[in-house]
Amino acid sequence: MKLSACIENTYMFNEYPELAERIRAVKAAGLDTVEFHMWADRDLDAIDRTLKAEGVKLAGLVVNPRCGLADAGQLDFFVDAMTKTIAATKRLGARGVVAAGGPVVPPGQTPAQTHAAAVKLLRAIAPVAERAGIAIWLENLNSRIDHKGFVLDTANECLDILEEVNSPAVTLLYDVYHSCVMDEAPRDILRRAHRIGHIQVADTNGRHEPGSGTIDWVDFMAALRQSGYQGDIGMEYRPTGDSAASVAQTRRVLGL
Repeated sequence: MKLSACIENTYMFNEYPELAERIRAVKAAGLDTVEFHMWADRDLDAIDRTLKAEGVKLAGLVVNPRCGLADAGQLDFFVDAMTKTIAATKRLGARGVVAAGGPVVPPGQTPAQTHAAAVKLLRAIAPVAERAGIAIWLENLNSRIDHKGFVLDTANECLDILEEVNSPAVTLLYDVYHSCVMDEAPRDILRRAHRIGHIQVADTNGRHEPGSGTIDWVDFMAALRQSGYQGDIGMEYRPTGDSAASVAQTRRVLGL
């Protein structure tokens, strides 16, 4: 397992205004993997050159334009956005595209209908991802603090959806912070680690680096190792100080 730095604007290495500078800073901090969110308004050729020059890999991107999974009537829009993002992801040599439930639910729609809509949309895009060799990561986003109004806000429900989709290309982006905010126990989620394609970490009480809040990271890492997970661990948090120092602290707290 290796650490990946999320270098989107509000997260890691935002001491540097430009994405290329952040990539170089990540390399200087001893990491070789980054991830960021939106791509459509960015110079992908310049990003690709910087990644290659620094020997840094890109883990993944977020579907752009953002589109949720709660409305089955948005299937064509969702498939188009995902198909374009899959192409951008492949162009940059990345592994995954992140999608989430979203805040927009048709009026009067029940939770069961929302669940079914997510299954329908993910089943529609799964063959495209499989052919491209790109993963789709369904991310759980908490609805209590950061994403009020969002649906599919627990890792357990996302895993239930993935069981129904049943595609090797569609897995969970297990965001430990969001899950813990929703009172989920990491060991419960990790029982289905075979459905997890990527992990992101931050601590409670502010979404800062591990060790700054209440999550038991020693127990989490023990359970993670027992689960057999071998992928990246993305640092998607707001560092309390210097980003490079924060990376060092995260390494110590996670035992990596």
